Amino acid sequence: MSETHATDAAGQGAEPTRPTPPKPGPPRPGPRPGPPPAARPAPTPAAVAPPAPPAALPSPVPSAAGDPGRWGRADDDGTITLVTADGERVVGSYQAGPPAEGLEHYAKRFDALVTETEVLAARIAGGGDAKASLTALTALREGLGEAHVVGDVPALRERLDELVGRAEQGVSAAKEERERARHDAVARKEALAVEAEKMAADSTQWKQAGDRFKAILDEWRTVRGVDKKTDEQLWKRFSKAREAFNRRRGSHFADLDRQRVTAKARKEELVDRAEALADSDEWNATAAAYRDLMTEWKAAGRAHREADDALWARFRGAQDRFFARRGEYFSARDTEFAENAEAKRALLAEAETIDLSDPDGARARLREVQERWEAIGKVPREEIRTLEGRLRGIEDKVAAAADAQWRRTDPEAQARVEQFRVRVEQFEAQAEKAEAAGDGRRAEQARAQAAQWREWLTAAEQAVDER
Repeated sequence: MSETHATDAAGQGAEPTRPTPPKPGPPRPGPRPGPPPAARPAPTPAAVAPPAPPAALPSPVPSAAGDPGRWGRADDDGTITLVTADGERVVGSYQAGPPAEGLEHYAKRFDALVTETEVLAARIAGGGDAKASLTALTALREGLGEAHVVGDVPALRERLDELVGRAEQGVSAAKEERERARHDAVARKEALAVEAEKMAADSTQWKQAGDRFKAILDEWRTVRGVDKKTDEQLWKRFSKAREAFNRRRGSHFADLDRQRVTAKARKEELVDRAEALADSDEWNATAAAYRDLMTEWKAAGRAHREADDALWARFRGAQDRFFARRGEYFSARDTEFAENAEAKRALLAEAETIDLSDPDGARARLREVQERWEAIGKVPREEIRTLEGRLRGIEDKVAAAADAQWRRTDPEAQARVEQFRVRVEQFEAQAEKAEAAGDGRRAEQARAQAAQWREWLTAAEQAVDER
């Protein structure tokens, strides 16, 4: 039989009462862009797949279709009445067939409400939208008193009361979760704003800080759940910090550009001075001047890279040219000094053969050696002491020989020796004369005096020999 023949107590088609779905609210504004969050793992396919519809579970409310007469009756005229412990209520009229068929029809309507109730129960148990479930359950419960159904309405009402309570708990938990998420989101954006403000105030790591501002902005865009007023306040703080950092960074690089222009001018001056010294033969003074120029170069700061590299190449080229010439000069000088040292060693070998027994000839030879020594020129620094020492040794020997000759030929010393010799001879003659005259006493006295004068003569002769 067609259901179009069943009518409710008011003469209208009896359809199960269903809750009116809530009207959608205005779209909520998304968060403003903000700093980038830390990288998050990509969701798995299972995480992004739409949830499967909850399966209806067995209901504690008994089915009415199996025994509709337990909860209602059908009169011969087709009137369908719901029977409960609180009384009876006409729920509709059925004219399309036998009364029993009409009673079964309204029992199935009841079972449909039970099924809808259990679908909502499963949705709540599965963590679905508690607010939408609460709205639907409340509508079912409110419409149950006028529902055109036959079944255990008190049991269904009790079940709806239970589920409404659970849905209300879910709504409360969802609200708490939203508040927690909002609090976490506010805290995160607050932390990002504080970090941005700190970098804006004192960071001089321009590249790293600039990259971090971009990362903060990317993360900011992912942080959801902040209320509009708070979000705008935090965004203003972040935006202000970013602008302050950009201004400070721009000022820094403007100053840096000015410093580089000044450094370029200073280094151009240093390059001109370096190039002017490149052909100098003042080896020591110019080498010291280049050291001073290098100190000034380091203190001048850096110009723009391309200009700085070009100026350095010119500066270094001038240095290299001078020091290459200096190296060639000292290399040639070292060769010359080595040859001079060899010539002086040969001259020393010759000088060491001077005949010291002829002091006058030795002095003449020494003067010749000294003149040739000076004419030969300089020798390596490490050989000066050895060679000069050998020459001084020869000079000392010649001087000692001449001194010895002088001592030996001193007229005063020779006169004293001769005087002592005469006195010895006089006393010896007196002793011989006294002895011949038979005067032994006078002869002994004369011999004693002669002996005394001979001692003095010997001492004088030794003194002359030792001088």
